This record gives sequence, C-alpha cells and structure tokens, in this order.
Amino acid sequence: MVDTLALPTGLPTMLRFRPLYDMTPEEFYEFCRQNPDMRAELTAQGEVVFMSPSGGASGARNLLVAGALWQWAEKSDGVAFDSSAGFILPNNAIRSPDASWVRRERLAKLSAEDYERFLPICPDFVVEIASPSDRMADLQAKLEEYMANGAQLGWLIDPPTRSITVYRPDETPQLLTAADSITADPVLPGFSLELRPVWQPFDR
Repeated sequence: MVDTLALPTGLPTMLRFRPLYDMTPEEFYEFCRQNPDMRAELTAQGEVVFMSPSGGASGARNLLVAGALWQWAEKSDGVAFDSSAGFILPNNAIRSPDASWVRRERLAKLSAEDYERFLPICPDFVVEIASPSDRMADLQAKLEEYMANGAQLGWLIDPPTRSITVYRPDETPQLLTAADSITADPVLPGFSLELRPVWQPFDR
C-alpha cells in the first residue's frame, strides 16, 4: 500500500509504502544504499517512509542545531550525529533524527562493523525540527517513540510558533514558548542552545 501526503498545491512531500515482505535492518540498509538520493526511515510496523529534501530555512536550522551540538560534544563523553545517521531502535524502527547524541560508553559496546551501518542503539538525546512538509502529529509520535525506546531527552522544535516541546521518559511533555535559549542539563551537562538564530536563520 502506498500513502502520499501532499501540500495544498498537490505536490507530494512524503511517501509511505509497505514492502511485500518485512525488511531486516540489513536489507533496509542495502535498500538505502541503492537509493542514495532518497532519505528514508523504517517504521516499527515495517513501512518505508520517504521524506522530501529540506527547504533553505529548514536546512539552515538543522545545520545550526547540529553544529552547536557537535561543538559541545567535542568536549563531552559522547558523540554527536547529524540527520544522515540512522539508528535501529529496540522496536525495530530505523530513525534518523535531525540531531542526536550518544554516550561513548554505549558506543564502545558496538562493533567496528556496526559503526559503518545503522547504529543498533537509541540515542540518549534527540532533536527533531519541524519543517513545512512535516505533520506535527507524526513528529510528536516520533519523540514518544524515542522516549519509549531508551532516549533520555528529546526536543521537538517548532519554528513557526517559536516553541520547543521537551520530552523525558515517563513524563508529560513540557511546552516552552518565547524562550531565548534552552539547556539540556542534566543529560547533556552544560549544553545550551541559543534560539533566536533558530527562529530567524537568515538574520545575522
């Protein structure tokens, strides 16, 4: 079954399909290798989800957030990842958050081969940034999925409303509005993100 989500103009922005058989992580990895121009995720139900390329503002925001996380992570006990990294969650979904971070002690348990493929681990920290082609309900479900599969902290950033929803395991999501910055303590000690550049990435 193929399900296409569309903008008001009718242009498709996301396509979902259920393969004839459930793909293993290895098969999905090879599928992505054979389709390098397509950004795809695999849901826990076995659906393949293709996502459209980001617009200019979304691309700038993603790099800004991932860059700030990388800069902090260089002095941390973990490793930062951008949106191109895939993670195999315990529920068998394969996800690629816009930015993420994993503690080194957890990465040390993986093999050299694991490092070169989708990492069989749920990040400790995840960030998803809403773009015009995203449905908020889908992003909220993703954050809930990360928390249920081992993430310790998640941010859902919504630029149009200048808000961030903070997710933690077994807690009600916390909506923050009109904030100039946000911190990730205690999961990521000392990491903070300035939000004004995120809201207005082209105003410097």
